[in-house]
Amino acid sequence: MQRIALLSDTHNYLDPKIFKYFETCDQIWHAGDIGTIAVTDELSKIKSVTAVYGNIDGQDVRKAYPLNQRFMCEKVDVFMTHIGGYPGRYSPEALAEITKNPPKLFICGHSHILKVIFDKKYNLLHINPGAAGIHGFHNVKTFVRFAIDGDKIKDLEVIEIPKNV
Repeated sequence: MQRIALLSDTHNYLDPKIFKYFETCDQIWHAGDIGTIAVTDELSKIKSVTAVYGNIDGQDVRKAYPLNQRFMCEKVDVFMTHIGGYPGRYSPEALAEITKNPPKLFICGHSHILKVIFDKKYNLLHINPGAAGIHGFHNVKTFVRFAIDGDKIKDLEVIEIPKNV
């Protein structure tokens, strides 16, 4: 079993309050708009990091991480990108990948809106962890934790931290 912390849209800010939530996790996944490579360098000191770059990320992040990640975690096929949309409104690029070869778990960021939706049409779980940084219109910093146990995605938790605290 793997315990995952999933965040997005840090925009070069890591709230010190989030680190305690990583203690029980095995991996940290970042769905883009990292800010600078210093963010993932800091996260890598805690746990293994898998990430994609987002639209605000510069060359340092783009050299280290790809636009899309497709990988297996235990027996779960994961597709992660930054701009992906959500069920019924996927971006054209994400929809092409999903229709060609549907993953079991589709992750994206970008919107700063936390969403967890099961897509019946493609039989996949969509997760957007919202935004863990301080830049943007969101009033609460959000990210999620969950477990992957074999082919099961379970124990999903939403973590909320007030933006101005």
